[in-house]
Amino acid sequence: MKITLRFPFSVFHLIVVFFILLISIPLQGQTIFRVMFYNVENLFDTEDEPKKNDNEFTPRGARSWTNKRYHAKLDNIAKVITSVGQWDIPVLVGLCEIENDKVLKDLTLYSPLKKMQYRYVLAESDDRRGIDVALLYQRDQFKYLYYQAIPIRFPYSNRKKTRDILHVTGQVITGDTLDVFVCHFPSRVGGQFESEPDRMYVASVVKAKADSLMSVRKKANILIMGDFNDEPSDKSLSESMKARAIPVKANKKDLYNLFLSIQEKSKIGSYKFGRLWNFLDQIIVSGDLLNPDYSFRILPETAAVFSESFLLTEDKSHAGKRPKKTFHGRKYEGGYSDHLPVYVDLYLDFK
Repeated sequence: MKITLRFPFSVFHLIVVFFILLISIPLQGQTIFRVMFYNVENLFDTEDEPKKNDNEFTPRGARSWTNKRYHAKLDNIAKVITSVGQWDIPVLVGLCEIENDKVLKDLTLYSPLKKMQYRYVLAESDDRRGIDVALLYQRDQFKYLYYQAIPIRFPYSNRKKTRDILHVTGQVITGDTLDVFVCHFPSRVGGQFESEPDRMYVASVVKAKADSLMSVRKKANILIMGDFNDEPSDKSLSESMKARAIPVKANKKDLYNLFLSIQEKSKIGSYKFGRLWNFLDQIIVSGDLLNPDYSFRILPETAAVFSESFLLTEDKSHAGKRPKKTFHGRKYEGGYSDHLPVYVDLYLDFK
């Protein structure tokens, strides 16, 4: 008797189903956890807040900051975040130069980022310009536990104000605790060396918080990201924070700057000043995140500046390219930011 087997699908359909199932299951319980940081350059809404220096970012202000321009800016930031994710969106996104809760709500609920279902934490501070730092997170991969806005009080001046440091604690799918610090250090207004003590002091505050966590956590997974307004080799990071280059074997009680070696080799940075590219935006981690034996760890070789062509434009004043900004001087350029994002991948093995 001849038996004929009939299948409801063609062989082609079976192959397609097989590959869909294959890519939907993490390989041996392993996954990649991308983290990025982005100075979004003056993400202001269009409303005038009397207590903030935001007058120029209003419809009648010097920059004619209309709803159309504001929502174009939100769409551009959403495009950058999803592009940095490449095959998947970043799990954590550190942001600075955020005006308030409203712009984060508009970014996460009323821009193309809505479908990504980000949650966020914001540190409202006493910054004179009214700009703050924030963290977006994917709650299915990062379980929010706690946050603290760390105010900066300069012991040598009661009049100086700067952004708070945002400290967020969460748990990843391996069960590990991750402490994230989002920073925006004082600017170089008045001169790099004249303003250096301010950045050194803020760096010492972050270092003290990191040391405190290392003293109480058996495994201290600490990730510090931000616009430090200094390069990796400058005093605030190399001396005050003591963020070292990545060694062959990391000490769990030390901090390591993932961009210290990149600074020496790269032809591009995260910010261009005149003809020179600078690495003002960086990611620093604790020694425990560099331990190759741990199920949750940094992949230091993935640390990079995201410099896709759509983020750049011809530098007519200097050689090469520069970031395509929202405003170039007073001229509306309709771009993204004067900074480029930085990112790194973490590895999770949750067998």
